[in-house]
Amino acid sequence: MVPFQRARPPDLYDVARLAGVSHQTVSRVVNHHPHVRVSTRHKVMTAIAELGYRSNAAARTLVTRRSNTIGVITSAAPLWGPIGTLVALERAARDTGFGVNVAGMASIDPAVVDATLRRFVDQGVDGIVVVAPEAAVSHIAEPFVTDVPVVLVAAGAEPAVGVQIAAVDQEGGARAAVRHLVDLGHREIAHISGPEPWFDATARLRGWRRELSAHDLPAEVLLSGDWSSASGYAAGARLIRRGPVPTAVFVANDLMAIGVIKALRHGGLRVPQDVSVVGFDDMPGVDFLAPSLTTVRQDLDALGRLCIDMLTREPGSPTAAPTTVPAALVVRGSTAGPVRDAGWAARRPDGHTEPR
Repeated sequence: MVPFQRARPPDLYDVARLAGVSHQTVSRVVNHHPHVRVSTRHKVMTAIAELGYRSNAAARTLVTRRSNTIGVITSAAPLWGPIGTLVALERAARDTGFGVNVAGMASIDPAVVDATLRRFVDQGVDGIVVVAPEAAVSHIAEPFVTDVPVVLVAAGAEPAVGVQIAAVDQEGGARAAVRHLVDLGHREIAHISGPEPWFDATARLRGWRRELSAHDLPAEVLLSGDWSSASGYAAGARLIRRGPVPTAVFVANDLMAIGVIKALRHGGLRVPQDVSVVGFDDMPGVDFLAPSLTTVRQDLDALGRLCIDMLTREPGSPTAAPTTVPAALVVRGSTAGPVRDAGWAARRPDGHTEPR
């Protein structure tokens, strides 16, 4: 009996013959090279579909020393910022012809990050993005800058030599939030910050302080949370207990803002009639809260495109400017001028009855 022999799978040269083009042209199409005529690309893609051709990524990596893959290190915490950034990076990479290899970490341990970077380099990735919410990883990529380009997503970080920084303008977004409250007439604006080892939390806290200082207003009422709604609720309850309650609160993220609003309501206070609340992130769904949440929108899609552009820039080309994506204030129903009606004194849980 003649042993069964599997037919040879189609290769790049088979596609070239069927499409009537060179094998170099097929390679450019497969690798998403931008300078290919639309008609030629269509012929090649038609031949690929007809033959059932699949590119051999491993072989291509051995020959070209390129894998068309971006390595991404990010926090495994279920938080909107890191998750939204990862989704945006994957979308931007795919649009540019790259795949994404993700390493999610429950904690940013330097030894684990170091091992992950080494694994990415061994796999031949074309670049690495470190979504670094905490200061602990800001210098961790330094040994690898000579092997592959590295971009650190961290607002306000001091990078290692050779590491590029990309970020949303966290401080500018915070200042826009506080400026909005000042423009409405608020003169005492509290802040519920995130955990300060996080770059974003530190930058938003700095923005709150600097904008208040620019208007000669005090930055006195400061509490903190851990980004969760529960910690926002606890901070809101502390805000009520300490009294008197400020007329406005800038909260470092939307999840904590949701908790703050619930705490204020449980304390007998209305939003925005008694206390205005501004969040940060513009998470999906906050426009359906009652009231809808005024917040700061991070353009994470623009951040993802910026990171991929920085990684794929030709060596020796000038640094792209800017490397910071602006943040935009979105005004909704949770903010208003500090007008409190005659029933305010009766509702105030802190015992103060004087008008404000």
